[in-house]
Amino acid sequence: MKPETRLLPLLPLRDIVVFPHMMVPLYVGRSKSINAVEEAMRGNRELLLAAQKKAKTNEPAPEDIFSVGTISQLMQHIRRPDGTVKVLVEGRRRCRVLRYLPNEPFFLVEVEEFAEAPELHPEMEALLRTVHEVFDNYARLSRRLQPDVLMSIKSIEEPARLSDTIVAHLPIKHGDKQAMLEMASARDRLEKLYELMQAEIEILQVERKIRSRVKKQMERTEKEYDLNEQMRAIQKELGERDEFKNEIAEIEEKLKAKKMPDDARGKIEKEIKKLKLMSPMSAEATVVRNYIDWCLALPWGEYSDDSLDIVEAERILEE
Repeated sequence: MKPETRLLPLLPLRDIVVFPHMMVPLYVGRSKSINAVEEAMRGNRELLLAAQKKAKTNEPAPEDIFSVGTISQLMQHIRRPDGTVKVLVEGRRRCRVLRYLPNEPFFLVEVEEFAEAPELHPEMEALLRTVHEVFDNYARLSRRLQPDVLMSIKSIEEPARLSDTIVAHLPIKHGDKQAMLEMASARDRLEKLYELMQAEIEILQVERKIRSRVKKQMERTEKEYDLNEQMRAIQKELGERDEFKNEIAEIEEKLKAKKMPDDARGKIEKEIKKLKLMSPMSAEATVVRNYIDWCLALPWGEYSDDSLDIVEAERILEE
């Protein structure tokens, strides 16, 4: 028996393919699209959602729109202050556009629903199990799906609903999603879905390897940087320490050359021993070094000749 046809307003979509059982918010801004929504609101709230072949087409003609779409139910309708409309829609059934009717305010199309016969047999059961297993692997690698979505998908046993629900959550190309929508057989969709998920799993595994390799490289680079910084600090410390040792050796040579009382020499030697144990850049080392330099600058054992010239002394005093 030939499927019945019906008339529906059509809403063209730029960058999304809506599947049966899919709930999605849409922002509608083009005048024809707004008129299509308003027409649906005046009727039974049903309209056809069909994807454009090119998202950049601002004013699509019938030939710019795919002929297979999804009959959807308007669940919520909000008119925004800027004149656009936000709607919440739920995909219901696949359909094919038979023809566009002459209508200026919006696209009005005659559609024919897809006839999907139940396909419950041992081979289908095996395919369902396989798809569930592969999806679990994908979800574990992806980590992008919400827990409630995962639980919902795990509970689905109906082939048609399972394929539509999973493909709606896969990050696959727009063309691949449209091709899935156009498949009438649930078995064909599940087999194609299996193929798409395997491809996504391979991509995710490669991404994980790349991330792991990059992370290890970054950790190695960071570790090398830290080691280099430590090496520079050690080399700087060693350089300063060597220079400090040379300075102390010079101080000891100056001390040997000085003719001073033993108690004064012993005091300076004690300060030099303290200085050797200090960090060259410490404030305490600077104080001790200044004290030693001051002591060594004193004229130990250096005497000037006494002048006993009374006339010269008087002249100096008069000045």
